[in-house]
Amino acid sequence: MSSQQASVIGIDLGTTFSVVACLEGGGRPQTILNAEGDLSTPSAVYFEQDQVVVGKEAVKAAVYEPESVLQHVKREMGKPLCDKPIRGTRLPPEVVQGAILRKLREDAEHRLGAVQEAVITVPAFFNEPRRKATMDAGRLAGLRVLDIINEPTAAAIAYGVQAGFVSATGEARQAEKILVYDLGGGTFDVTLMQLDGCQYTAVATDGDVQLGGIDWDRRIVDFVADYYQEQHGSDPRKDPVALQMLLQEAEDAKRALSNRTSVTVRFAYQGKRSQVTLTREEFEALTSDLLQRTMFTVERLLRTARLRFDDLTRLLLVGGSTRMPMVQQVLEDAFGRNVDRSLSPDEAVAHGAALYAGFLRQGSRTTDRSLVVKNVNSHDLGVLGIEKATGMKRRRIMIPRNTILPARSKSSFVTHRANQRSIAVHVVEGGDDSGKNATPIGKCLISDLPPKLPAKTPVMVQFYYAANGRLSVKASLPNTGIESSATVERASGMSDQALLEWEQRMATGQSLLGTAAAPPPTGGPPPLPPASPAGAAAPAETFEFEGPHIFEDEEQDSEVFSDLEF
Repeated sequence: MSSQQASVIGIDLGTTFSVVACLEGGGRPQTILNAEGDLSTPSAVYFEQDQVVVGKEAVKAAVYEPESVLQHVKREMGKPLCDKPIRGTRLPPEVVQGAILRKLREDAEHRLGAVQEAVITVPAFFNEPRRKATMDAGRLAGLRVLDIINEPTAAAIAYGVQAGFVSATGEARQAEKILVYDLGGGTFDVTLMQLDGCQYTAVATDGDVQLGGIDWDRRIVDFVADYYQEQHGSDPRKDPVALQMLLQEAEDAKRALSNRTSVTVRFAYQGKRSQVTLTREEFEALTSDLLQRTMFTVERLLRTARLRFDDLTRLLLVGGSTRMPMVQQVLEDAFGRNVDRSLSPDEAVAHGAALYAGFLRQGSRTTDRSLVVKNVNSHDLGVLGIEKATGMKRRRIMIPRNTILPARSKSSFVTHRANQRSIAVHVVEGGDDSGKNATPIGKCLISDLPPKLPAKTPVMVQFYYAANGRLSVKASLPNTGIESSATVERASGMSDQALLEWEQRMATGQSLLGTAAAPPPTGGPPPLPPASPAGAAAPAETFEFEGPHIFEDEEQDSEVFSDLEF
């Protein structure tokens, strides 16, 4: 393998475990063992005085010093700070993930030499702030992130190449409709992929970033803790040290039940011992609602795509939690055929990321890239305002979720009252129709409108969502020639200045718990800068709108036409 190929890696940055892979000389993906000789590295970080320890040692330390260990931080990506403080300091999730990525990079360098570039995977259902945070974590680890690729897409590439229905150049030998069921340690994704020639197209995606194997573990924790409490009268879950011990016992029991029909869980706390037997049947009953949550998501995805299980050519299992027999059984019952488990579910995503990195590198040296990956947006993109009839906040969708990117949309609005001096288009992602749980992306402001502007003056708002996740927003008043435009590329997370400060600290080995760089703002992303001339502007008017919107043919760039009112 050439040094150029060797310097590119693919990383599956998981909630509980992470894996790094590269391409061998023949272009085949290979998992890189970590410094401890293992295929995967626990995604845990132990803050030992002024040192940061990542991996297996951190997991062991969690039993004795749980207050000094951070785990499952992937679930907190997109937040300004981690919920759990370490010695009084709450760190940005990007910093913790950056420490994990730095460990993976350094382990890869033992085999490959200098590593500077990587493709990192994320759940398909990650929203834009979480994706931006992942890219920033890569930068803090000293990596140039070539791309962020969805985990199910990476798995489809890996399974395709390894199983032989995709050639080594990435070309599908026949058209395929593949459902990727990805149940990892902390997140769940399901994605419908269509493979045709060299084109990998995500048709639809759904998921739950707060559902994964650790939720199955916690059901065993509750089972054992409840039994202990009945026997001895105290609840070990209230003790952080005992809770960590229970979590480790629960994970071991879950793994054992994938190969055995029963397991005995032994636990000691406060000088008292407890021993309880858990059968696979009992475990499946305890967690049946979690499994049904995944199947509900699968069925909803198929309804969205207007497909049935019979329309699928393959069903791929990804993620270590799919080893549980209950997962395979429920899917085979629904699919009517055997699921595809031809590759290790722990390594498939990292292998796909390494393959995609290789394709990107090949494309950078040729005029035509051999692999084309088209994704969909996992969340609705829209505008937030006030509904005229009710006075309540309302969200109006501009680009619906599961629209193939790139996509365009356009909506027609009118000003609400006469002599309105400014308009602010607030861009949000996700949420419901009332705007609840929506993620602010930014805003596009038109200020200093002409005086005596009549009510119901037309306002045109246009969105362009590029394949790389870059969102451009433009608002204009056609009758006046005034317009404002701005480009948002995941406009949230750490500021450039904070990133630079953390990057310098991590590169020089400074303590992460000292005087911290300024944290990102807690009130959401910064507003988009107005393109209109600077000047004192009146407070922006809120939106008021009414009327239907129509979604045009999804085979083309999507357009939405609405008669709405600001």
